[in-house]
Amino acid sequence: MTEQGTPDEPDRRAEAIARLKKKREFFQHLLVYVLMNGLIVVIWWLVADGGFFWPVFPIGFWGIGLVMHGWDTFAPGRVTERRIRREMDRLP
Repeated sequence: MTEQGTPDEPDRRAEAIARLKKKREFFQHLLVYVLMNGLIVVIWWLVADGGFFWPVFPIGFWGIGLVMHGWDTFAPGRVTERRIRREMDRLP
């Protein structure tokens, strides 16, 4: 960090690389989720003859994990000076 509190170039580069890796991992996870759950639904369709739609369970539970992965990847989690100041203002 420089004196003004802004990250210097190597720090920004490392952060950018880490964010790109997290995004790539998320989209890989999303692809596997769609392909595997699609396969599960096809198996259900071929075998169940319209019976109980049991694929809802892996789709739902795995979906919760996928949403959490997305939150971790895309939610603003970086601590910035603005967020620090806002939190300090909330303190009694």
